[in-house]
Amino acid sequence: MKPLFAAIVSMLLLTGLSAQSADHPNFVVIFTDDQGYGDLSCFGGKHVSTPRIDRMAKEGAKLTSFYVAAPVCTPSRAALMTGCYPTRIDMATGSKFGVLLSGDPKGLNPKEVTIAEVLKSVGYKTAIYGKWHLGDQPEFLPTRQGFDEFFGIPYSHDIHPFHPRQSHFQFPPLALLENETVTEMDPNADYLTKRITEHAVSFIERNKNEPFFLYVPHPIPHKPLHVAPPFMKGVTKEITEKLKLEDGSVDYKTRDRLFRQAINEIDWSVGRILDTLKKHGLDDNTMVIFTSDNGPAIGSAGPLKGRKGSTFEGGMREATVIRWPGKIPAGKTNPELMTTMDLLPTFAKLAGAKLPNDRVIDGKDVWPVLTGKASTPHEAFFYHSRTNLNAVRSGNWKLHVNKGKPTQLYNLETDIGEKQNVLKANPDIVRRLQNHLQTFTNDISKNSRPAAFVENAKPLSK
Repeated sequence: MKPLFAAIVSMLLLTGLSAQSADHPNFVVIFTDDQGYGDLSCFGGKHVSTPRIDRMAKEGAKLTSFYVAAPVCTPSRAALMTGCYPTRIDMATGSKFGVLLSGDPKGLNPKEVTIAEVLKSVGYKTAIYGKWHLGDQPEFLPTRQGFDEFFGIPYSHDIHPFHPRQSHFQFPPLALLENETVTEMDPNADYLTKRITEHAVSFIERNKNEPFFLYVPHPIPHKPLHVAPPFMKGVTKEITEKLKLEDGSVDYKTRDRLFRQAINEIDWSVGRILDTLKKHGLDDNTMVIFTSDNGPAIGSAGPLKGRKGSTFEGGMREATVIRWPGKIPAGKTNPELMTTMDLLPTFAKLAGAKLPNDRVIDGKDVWPVLTGKASTPHEAFFYHSRTNLNAVRSGNWKLHVNKGKPTQLYNLETDIGEKQNVLKANPDIVRRLQNHLQTFTNDISKNSRPAAFVENAKPLSK
């Protein structure tokens, strides 16, 4: 029997089939930075070309009412990791700015339970390659929050000495980390997408026989745009020459013109990850989701009003594609309201992991929604700018408020661009949505948790 067993194992390895268990599916979250609702060709973008993501949509589903919990980096990422609104966990801002900066004494509280920690509890390998932005002090790094591996940058790559407002911020050189060790200062940002992708591919290959959670938060297309040389096709000599600055500084305005190329490289990266999954027979046991952290700074919000930083739809509704062959119906468009906060409880349910029962988690298990068997479990969704509660959506209705006073009401089913304010014509709906706002405000005041702070915080250095 032993020779026969050896022959079977050898055959499985040669054919690339995985020894993974179907009750522990893999999860891959690809999370870009500042990419708008209109910045995918499968979502109508004509200024970009995303054939691999478009193909992913045909093999999976487009989620057209998928939201992040904040219109800027740090709070959006905190919500993704914890399944909670940023105001609930005191991560709506950095200590002195709208997001965490270098050497910030504030960070995601180590007592919070992240997606990585939930999945590790049932035997998953976990990794993050890309941008963290939930604290750069040792106590706050990803390896202290459930990730086995980290390669990338602690915050946005514009937090560096060449920032346009450097005279105000006085940023130090950008650090590149491998786990908790700074391995480079001021890395060549042209190659970050490539290097992040290579790490992601390697992680899949090294863990093909056990369940894994792979988080790929790309730093791009956040300003300043950087692209590897193979993707500079179509860039004029004039632009190329302007990018060559002898003093090492960064021409942000010229780099804005590399947007199509930057999106092309992201699309290539998605393709490399999908191809690696297929090569190793992991397709049928892996959920892959592609989305972004907030609306565009450079690109397009498509039909939506608002951009990065805004609580209009363009700041927080994200072009999202999800794929899991045989599990998520292919070629569908799913209009149900879902959020990044839902990923933690959904992944936990699919992996057979337990959620912490000592705290409020705002996300919901949306697996029945993704498979088309149920409607959204969210009675209401709330929009924040920093700590300000600016709007609420319930069903197709969205109410904007200013210091609690109703100012605008839109029916998103018929007016996705928030152009026709129908506040005065719908007093009953306004009152109903105001009740949601008040209930939520009361809940946050009773069930919120603090961020963490360290003394003598210092910028990272090699």
